[in-house]
Amino acid sequence: MASVQDISVSAAINLLSAFAFLVAFAILRLQPFNDRVYFPKWYLKGIRSSPTHSGAFVSKFVNLDFRTYIRFLNWMPEALKMPELELIDHAGLDSAVYIRIYLLGLKIFIPLTILSFAILVPVNMTDGRLERSKGLTFSDIDKLSISNVSPGSQRFWAHMVMLYVFTFWTCYTLYKEYQIVAFMRLRFLASENRRPDQFTVLVRNVPPDPDESVSEHVEHFFCVNHPDHYLTHQVVYNANELAALVEERKSLQNRLNYYQNKYDRNLTKRPMTKTGFWGLWGDKVDAIDFYSTKIEKLAKDEDIEREKVTSDPKAIMPAAFVSFRTRWGAAVCAQTQQSRNPTIWLTEWAPEPRDVYWTNLAIPYVELTIRRLIMAVALFFLTFFFMIPIAFVQSLANIEGIEKVAPFLKDIIEKKVIKSLIQGFLPGIALKIFLILLPTILMTMSKIEGFTSLSSLEWRSAGKYHLFILVNVFLGSIITGAAFEQLNTFINQSATEIPKTVGVTVPMKATFFITYIMVDGWAGIAAEILRLVPLIIFHLKNAFLVKTDQDREEAMDAGSIGFASSEPRIQLYFLLGLVYSAVTPILLPFIVVFFGLSYIVFRHQIINVYDQKYESGAAFWPDVHRRLIVGLIISQLLVMGLMSTKSAKYSTQLLIVLPVLTIWFHIFCKGRFESAFKKYPLQDAMVKDTLERATDPNFNQRSYLEDAYIHPVFKGSEFEKPAAIDEEENNPLVATKRNSRKSTPGDSKHGSEISSEADA
Repeated sequence: MASVQDISVSAAINLLSAFAFLVAFAILRLQPFNDRVYFPKWYLKGIRSSPTHSGAFVSKFVNLDFRTYIRFLNWMPEALKMPELELIDHAGLDSAVYIRIYLLGLKIFIPLTILSFAILVPVNMTDGRLERSKGLTFSDIDKLSISNVSPGSQRFWAHMVMLYVFTFWTCYTLYKEYQIVAFMRLRFLASENRRPDQFTVLVRNVPPDPDESVSEHVEHFFCVNHPDHYLTHQVVYNANELAALVEERKSLQNRLNYYQNKYDRNLTKRPMTKTGFWGLWGDKVDAIDFYSTKIEKLAKDEDIEREKVTSDPKAIMPAAFVSFRTRWGAAVCAQTQQSRNPTIWLTEWAPEPRDVYWTNLAIPYVELTIRRLIMAVALFFLTFFFMIPIAFVQSLANIEGIEKVAPFLKDIIEKKVIKSLIQGFLPGIALKIFLILLPTILMTMSKIEGFTSLSSLEWRSAGKYHLFILVNVFLGSIITGAAFEQLNTFINQSATEIPKTVGVTVPMKATFFITYIMVDGWAGIAAEILRLVPLIIFHLKNAFLVKTDQDREEAMDAGSIGFASSEPRIQLYFLLGLVYSAVTPILLPFIVVFFGLSYIVFRHQIINVYDQKYESGAAFWPDVHRRLIVGLIISQLLVMGLMSTKSAKYSTQLLIVLPVLTIWFHIFCKGRFESAFKKYPLQDAMVKDTLERATDPNFNQRSYLEDAYIHPVFKGSEFEKPAAIDEEENNPLVATKRNSRKSTPGDSKHGSEISSEADA
């Protein structure tokens, strides 16, 4: 178990690491040759250009103005200067609201820290329960926790009262933040410029029709059922193989560019390569000729596949992007049931074009339920088996416990420096290493589940990651740590005493979480701003692949927030703060430092670096709120269980009210605010449509929307769309193949349904 000295060693290591990262960033960002690494957002906006310097050649690469080094930390106040409305215009509402999560952490935990240190720390410290106990492993930090209060003590009234105060303050802060974010979203949607997704609906599970193609069937259905508002549509093609060919050709083109640039620098020697994988083995051939031939062959295969996709009916999926003349028409379609059969003609708001994950649109709708069931089972086993490395990490955090079970290791690990390093630093870094690949695995699972937008993929992955962190990192660390640390006590005591031992041990895991916060929340956040990996990759590309300004633009990697991994990590800190605020308050200052540092760092990154891949209008906030409520309820239940093991009078009767009130509060907030994030008010849609018709009556809506949702592999090439049916007002009878052969509605499997709806 980590002592105060171990925590001090860890704090020193992580503070020095964080300071080193921040100083390195402050110096590297001033160098002209790093400008595109640390300010890519401004380049993508076309506002910033490569810095030019007159004078010495070296000044093109190194900043020789020593006055700027004196002000090398001015990026911190600069990151805080941009007003929130300007930040929304600059980076989008998603980014601005994401930053508010860190601000919310400061709003909640600064008052909790002050109250905890003013009231609970003195109450815990002056009891002295642990020093009078025998057979328990504890540290000096545990003397400041609730573990140091004697069972049945009247002092527990302070903890119960403060838990009520903490709960009410947290709920009040959550309510005000939900209110602010909902208002920001509605204001953003009302002021936002015209976007294709405001007029477009994604239609899934289009029923088959023997008389019409999918495109004709979609057009017929919406001309009949939305005659005044339907405008155009784009069917979904299964172009995954074509997209793979396009990506392969781009990869080969990059290699060809590399060898061509190499040859241009030395015309006397033709570059050579091997024909095997990545040029590692095989016959040695001329690299330029080799890749030119491969690209030429791939281009022919690409043309053949493109022709196959556009001409083969089997390549057309039973789905389409349907666009309407007005936002009002799109809102009605997206938020209503289209058919008496609720399993067909399924509609939802279309993601914006850059948000579409085209690969999953090719998945048949009937497969989605099976895929999601399989992934749910896979997530269960992944969570279960990950307990093994978690238990290993906990073994590193509890050397005293190991010595009781394996005394032969005592001589090695009892050395002062080694012990402090192992207990104060190693557990946190080991856990972080184990979690590195997890977000990628969970994102792959979400892709297999079949979600059709990048935003939904990130939100779904975030949900998985949050569950994983909750079960493994938090509960797993407590359970495995408690069992291992008190193994000898468990074996030699009666069964009735075990709950009391567990109750005492749970708050003792605060020392492990403190080390993790310092590794991940201090040094880890400081490393985020350094962008070491993008820095190295950019200069490698710049040295070997960049030949033109366009190449230099493509070499930049602005990155994005990474909601799928970053938001669940924030939720862990919220959970730790809420759980330990009434149990081990010494942890709270570490939480506050994390939220404060993260707020400054990510505000800077959002302003200068990140280029968000999509804009959802902060539609993720209900998920953030719900997870915070889950964390609050878990903290209440854990404290209630801890109080019961400590024989606190009336604890269960008094504290059981808090989860009930918190659940009611969540239901209230859900009914009050969630609709603003799930539905688009028809009133707002009508107001915006009316305003646009008045200010821009001649806008050509059809030409604006008809190509908005074409698959990216078809953009830039000639792509034939089916001829549109004439304007509905000029054709009282919608032309179909069934009409042309004068068939009855019963001749088609779905004709009766469409006809009856038209008659109605």
